[in-house]
Amino acid sequence: MTIDTSASSSRRTEVLAGISTFLATMYIIVVNPSILSQAGLPFSGVLTATILLSFFCSLMMGLYARNPIVVAPGMGLNAFFTFTAVKGMGIQPEVALGAVFWAGILFLIMSLLNVRSAIVHIIPLPIRYAVSAGIGLFITLIGFENARFIIANPATLVGIAHLTDPIVLTFIVGLLLTSVLVVRDVPGGIIIGIIVTTLAAWPIGRYWGDASAINFGQKTLVNFQGVWAAPDFSLLGKLDLKNSLTWSLWPIIFAFAFTDLFDSLSTFVGVAEAGGLQDENGQPRNLNRSLLTDAVSTTLAGIVGTSPGTAYIESAVGIAQGGRTGLTAIVAGSCFLPFLFLSPLLSVIPSIATAPALVLVGAFMMKPVVRIDWGQLDDALPAFLALVLIPFSYSITQGLVWGFLSWTVIKLAVGKSREVPIGLLIVDAFCILALIAGH
Repeated sequence: MTIDTSASSSRRTEVLAGISTFLATMYIIVVNPSILSQAGLPFSGVLTATILLSFFCSLMMGLYARNPIVVAPGMGLNAFFTFTAVKGMGIQPEVALGAVFWAGILFLIMSLLNVRSAIVHIIPLPIRYAVSAGIGLFITLIGFENARFIIANPATLVGIAHLTDPIVLTFIVGLLLTSVLVVRDVPGGIIIGIIVTTLAAWPIGRYWGDASAINFGQKTLVNFQGVWAAPDFSLLGKLDLKNSLTWSLWPIIFAFAFTDLFDSLSTFVGVAEAGGLQDENGQPRNLNRSLLTDAVSTTLAGIVGTSPGTAYIESAVGIAQGGRTGLTAIVAGSCFLPFLFLSPLLSVIPSIATAPALVLVGAFMMKPVVRIDWGQLDDALPAFLALVLIPFSYSITQGLVWGFLSWTVIKLAVGKSREVPIGLLIVDAFCILALIAGH
């Protein structure tokens, strides 16, 4: 299948965008195993599963859905797998993997029946615009957190780190440099910023700032731990299909399905709005194929041995770099594959090197917010709740859920029931069930 590169995006731009997206998402190769290993799964096995899922499903997104969006194990979903399903409910890890598989099958059925696509079409436009901006703020918060620029503060909940900290200073230099490169339209500016920030971080813990690096969780920020490590396929096919399909586990299957549903929908909507990736009807481009790809990723996740896969909001980094076609996703997905054998090399690029890119992406994704009529309060208030609750709750799903519910309540209360379609009422019911299940 050929790749359709638009006139506004060259192959060179798409390749650079794909590399940028990979650099922004590659943290999942290490972070996902570190979380799922706490559920009793082998670290090396989850690492291999993470790479396999990210490679195959990102390729499917590029070749089949033709969208510049990376698919990988979802953050939040892996925490739910570990701390709620396995540790909280005492479910065996293999049984939890089976629940992931059945959640994926449920996704596939919903996708083939266009149920998920129908949900997208009933999302009010102000909520869409707000979700895009909210995801941008969420990405920015992740960037600031990765750089330890925003830290916990017992007195004020959050605060800014000391500007004398070498890590914070390195991040600020990287942020300003990357900003200048992006403003001046330097080709590959985000990649250059990541590389230069990595080089600037190299002396931390070696020549100065030892205590700062240790507080960051490492002796040094840029670590070289070798080149080669053999892949571990021990989790491949280890899911327990029989015991996971019991009545007692349906709430877990439902929770996986519902959380992934809104994470993926909000990601597609938000990224499409910010990157101009809509079709002639104003809907996210190739939505049905993208949703089917997302469904396959969850099914495959259970088979290879990891938590559900989903579309990644960090794909906005590559889109900001100019990625517009499936070639971006293909390049990004292909970058995962060598790390089946070269995973130690990931230690070279610290999180503060990708943090400036994440912060800037937040600015890029704020554009749709001007399309909200802030003078029309029955539109503006639900949109505002969706926007702010995404970063404040550290959950895309929570922002979308409360945006939906507040839209329905306010519209019905002011006599505008025509703006609340029956489909949205059905979604509201699922939102309430999700809130109940989450507590």
